[in-house]
Amino acid sequence: MQNKFSLAAAQEALKQSGQEFTLLLEHGTLAVELYQPHETVKQTPHEQDEVYVIATGESKFFLSGETSQVRAGDFLFVPAAAEHRFLNFSPDFSTWVLFYGPKGGENGIVKKVAIP
Repeated sequence: MQNKFSLAAAQEALKQSGQEFTLLLEHGTLAVELYQPHETVKQTPHEQDEVYVIATGESKFFLSGETSQVRAGDFLFVPAAAEHRFLNFSPDFSTWVLFYGPKGGENGIVKKVAIP
């Protein structure tokens, strides 16, 4: 089992797939993908909690009625079933996507720790 993926290797796998996302790893409830939207974003709410780590470029990100600017290096948490999407993304925009946990999401309160 491969346990390390460079961004370059993930981008090549994505290019070879011809899709907007490619699955790189599954382990238990965890699924890891690289996602690079094209002109139209077709995102829909997901059954699991998910995390995005912006790999390249920048975008606006809509989550449950609020929009924020995101760029390479940013970390985003999206609870299961939340309406969300990337908007006005740069041509080089891509993001790691990590789905995890049970369908319906973790049953807990999201807490921000140490970062204002």
